[in-house]
Amino acid sequence: MAAPPAPPPQQHDDDSFRYLSGLGNSFSSEAVAGSLPRGQNSPLLCPLGLYAEQLSGTPFTAPRARNLRTWLYRTKPSVTHEPFHPRRPAHRRLIGDFDRTTTVATPTQLRWRPADVPHDPPLDFIDGLYTICGAGSSFLRHGYAIHMYAATKSMDGCAFCNADGDFLIVPQQGKLLITTECGKLLVPPGEIVIIPQGFRFAVDLPDGPSRGYVSEIFGTHFQLPDLGPIGANGLASARDFLSPTAWFEQAHRPGYTIVQKYGGELFTATQDFSPFNVVAWHGNYVPYKYDLSKFCPFNTVLFDHADPSVNTVLTAPTDKPGVALLDFVIFPPRWLVAENTFRPPYYHRNCMTEFMGLIYGIYEAKADGFLPGGASLHSCMTPHGPDTKTYEATISRPDANEPSKLSGTLAFMFESALIPRVCQWALDSPSRDLDYYQCWIGLKSHFSHDKGQATTEEEPAD
Repeated sequence: MAAPPAPPPQQHDDDSFRYLSGLGNSFSSEAVAGSLPRGQNSPLLCPLGLYAEQLSGTPFTAPRARNLRTWLYRTKPSVTHEPFHPRRPAHRRLIGDFDRTTTVATPTQLRWRPADVPHDPPLDFIDGLYTICGAGSSFLRHGYAIHMYAATKSMDGCAFCNADGDFLIVPQQGKLLITTECGKLLVPPGEIVIIPQGFRFAVDLPDGPSRGYVSEIFGTHFQLPDLGPIGANGLASARDFLSPTAWFEQAHRPGYTIVQKYGGELFTATQDFSPFNVVAWHGNYVPYKYDLSKFCPFNTVLFDHADPSVNTVLTAPTDKPGVALLDFVIFPPRWLVAENTFRPPYYHRNCMTEFMGLIYGIYEAKADGFLPGGASLHSCMTPHGPDTKTYEATISRPDANEPSKLSGTLAFMFESALIPRVCQWALDSPSRDLDYYQCWIGLKSHFSHDKGQATTEEEPAD
């Protein structure tokens, strides 16, 4: 049975950006009509004199349902470059191997205030990217890294390529205009973008400085979570994920630089043309973006609190059922209706590690101190939950049983089964909130016991 045709491109953001709708689809796109080969991938002579080049996101022998690859038809192949050399000066706050030499294990609850966006010297996305924590190793193809970025200038005359893993980028301030080998993506705050391993891309800042969060996964790819008893619909819909349409530039670009992240280190190679010279492409391994406002949340409708996993947008699973290398979870606007229930997140300890960020608004469990652009880290089995102010205000509300709308907020969480190690520069950062623990110190015992209540004493044994 023939596969259904790909859906038509959607108009989005403005008339100059056209996207293809769907996650996991096999797409095809031409910037010039007739530039895609018909009936085969690598003919002796490609249409319009183009070169065929395959980009594989999985091993060739991966099962068909999980096999990811895209064929790119370009004016010159990407192999046409000078040798790679270590980038100088080295980027010393970007790592991909979490061992004892540069990272620290700590169970302490950590929180950071929003970092200032540096203006002197100006930094592009690459130089403004820095690692906070992570686990595992990009060399061993298992683990993850969590980064943040703060950039004040567009990438000029260079492209970034991450050979270590997939990037999930969450802008918090300032739009990102991302040019990839498959085309362009405009990503404002409130949206996310995934750049799969191996794609070359450049980040421009169309409305000024930008900062945000980045998760990186080694050796696997993001996918939609299974819905289980929820059924066929809800949470993130595959049709709301958007991939770019083909766009290319053919100009001669002497000294164009490819910056490749490999094992957490940066290497550079020069070439005389833009890497964004792909006239046509087809396949299922592509960059994509998602508007978080399209997420359809599910929630408790009678009593008690739903686990945060019900808000998972994307997951990178492990071989153990139900255990994630990394989940991307959001806490969007929604109605709260549970009766006789403490509605903010409950106090808990978790075998998973939770890194949280705030895109805008006030997070429901932290009345003070957790700010847009800031972050927190609660590691495996470290207790955490609402601060004192939130707890006391919640239990004393006279309308606690009335339905209420949680609005004007968007928080998210990167959650992983792997225990992270934290970079020393993150622990030493002037943005770190050293008084974070004090938000819980004021919690007091509300326990009361009526001493006049009858008690039953055990009968002595014969």
